[in-house]
Amino acid sequence: MNNSVSNTARLLGAGLRALLVLTLVTGVIYPLVVTGIAQGLFNDKANGSEIKADGKVVGSSLIGQAYNLPLKKGEETPAPDLKWFQGRPQNGLGTNSVNTQYKLILSGATNRSGDNEELIQWVKDAKAAVVKDNSTPDYKVKPAEVPADAVTSSGSGLDPAISPQYADIQVHRVAEKNGLPVAQVQKLVDEHTEGRTLGFMGEPRVNVLELNIALKDLVAKS
Repeated sequence: MNNSVSNTARLLGAGLRALLVLTLVTGVIYPLVVTGIAQGLFNDKANGSEIKADGKVVGSSLIGQAYNLPLKKGEETPAPDLKWFQGRPQNGLGTNSVNTQYKLILSGATNRSGDNEELIQWVKDAKAAVVKDNSTPDYKVKPAEVPADAVTSSGSGLDPAISPQYADIQVHRVAEKNGLPVAQVQKLVDEHTEGRTLGFMGEPRVNVLELNIALKDLVAKS
């Protein structure tokens, strides 16, 4: 009987020691090592790919933002603030009821097929709005010039970038709204156009938040 109790005690002690060692290694040491490596080698990515302006974090290069006017009484959705470059449509799964300050949308696609009547109407309405909003007295946008990313949301609904084509058709409108020469605004777009990753992955793109920060600085200097 005593031997049985003694063996049980030894087994419990060994199990407890194993638990403590594994907890220390996998729950403390390993996370600290991984965090240290990430901070040392990939500091920007480890901290959320932050974008700063005026010394403050204003967003992430991985998540898009909306540039809208304040919601007016009777409106279901706010109108876009046309002095800024606009990102892709944000047709996600719904509204975020937790963080209401920025009215973030939940990540996700519309889950509608290409022949869905509601989706087709959304695209038609979006194209008409892009043509109307970006046409100025001396520059008219043609429906055929509207790229796909201007009228469709990404799979996540949070895409931070737009195509150079979509940025280009916004240049005249942004220049007019901010009292800037078209050539200066076009130069901003060209300077913020990124090529394919490693030269072959993805598509050329323009990060809308970074572009609008540069636009804000340009307006302040004008």
